Amino acid sequence: MKFGKIITAMVTPFDNEGKIDFDATTRLLDYLIENGTDAVVVAGTTGESPTLSHEEKIELFRHVVKTVGGRIPIIAGTGSNNTQDSIELTKEAEEIGVDAALIVAPYYNKPNQRGLFAHFEAVANSTKLPIMLYNIPGRSVVKIEADTVIELSKIANIVSVKDSTGDLSSMTKVIANTPDDFSLYSGDDDLSLPVAAIGGDGIVSVSSHVIGNEMQAMLQAFETGNVGEAARIHQQILPVMQGMFQAPSPTPVKEALNQKGVTAGGVRLPLVELTEAEKENISKLLK
Repeated sequence: MKFGKIITAMVTPFDNEGKIDFDATTRLLDYLIENGTDAVVVAGTTGESPTLSHEEKIELFRHVVKTVGGRIPIIAGTGSNNTQDSIELTKEAEEIGVDAALIVAPYYNKPNQRGLFAHFEAVANSTKLPIMLYNIPGRSVVKIEADTVIELSKIANIVSVKDSTGDLSSMTKVIANTPDDFSLYSGDDDLSLPVAAIGGDGIVSVSSHVIGNEMQAMLQAFETGNVGEAARIHQQILPVMQGMFQAPSPTPVKEALNQKGVTAGGVRLPLVELTEAEKENISKLLK
């Protein structure tokens, strides 16, 4: 299943008291839809899911579904390292009316490949929602091996993978050995163009909060055979992509949004705000 080319892993705006700012969330969604976003992930890691309570996630899903009103697909981050909790949150998100669920590889408990398969299978079997797997060994410690992704793609509603492994060989194997309607999205902004070149479907992006239109133009140029133009745009926007990860995400991108006049607020502990030097660097990148 395809969700467009640019899926923004959306930040969760907070107010001065650190609570979810729903008015700012509405404005952010409208801004993203106008600026190159084809779909959004809500309450993923970029949305600071580790510090959102179950109730907050439900409230956020409700608000986003109502605000978006069917304009773009909404992918709810409902996965965790607790299979039963993942099932329950996914079922609730389905009732609220999201379009798909992003299920991360269970972090910390370090399951083997059989355990990973059983986890994703159990969640998929509990819902009719399309499932996007999330392969991010840098945060979860475990890698969903290509063979496991290929086996999981045979389950009817497991339709996609967000791949943050940085392993182009493994991604190529997945693309070559899964059905045509199974999609693979890069989870690393700076690999958007290389992943497109091996047959990937797009990017689940943090940087698209600030350079969504430029990323669309790059992938559009590549798709229409203008590889030189795609490469030129990639070279031009790469420093911005790297700058969005100069400190733990989503701190830099929230600062960038705030500087652009799109209210995102601060971050919740254990994340801390940027230093003055880091803020200055964001300012230079935006210019």
